[in-house]
Amino acid sequence: MPGYLLNQRTVAQCPHSGQAQFTALIPRVKVMGQPIAVKLSPPGVPGSPTAIAGCVNPPPPPPTNVGPCMTALWNTAATKIKVMGNPVLLADSRSTCLPINAPLLILMTQIRVKGT
Repeated sequence: MPGYLLNQRTVAQCPHSGQAQFTALIPRVKVMGQPIAVKLSPPGVPGSPTAIAGCVNPPPPPPTNVGPCMTALWNTAATKIKVMGNPVLLADSRSTCLPINAPLLILMTQIRVKGT
């Protein structure tokens, strides 16, 4: 399914309004003047941790110890577009915020370049 490519200026949040910061960026390829985000792991393996800051999910009492979202791992990425051997992240790529196992929400991204 086609989706818009994610870049450094993409606005993404965990379900508790924590802001995502993409860590796997390729500065050699830019969309709208910003480096694009990629998934840095073999196909089928969650990877490319995206840092999450400001999650307001409170730490629960033991023994659950879930706490606030710290990272998000990307489960899917583009199947046909790769940059330097890494699949690019799309607006419809699936991710999992850890430790709560909820998806990362893409709120805003560029709308000029699509991929599959």
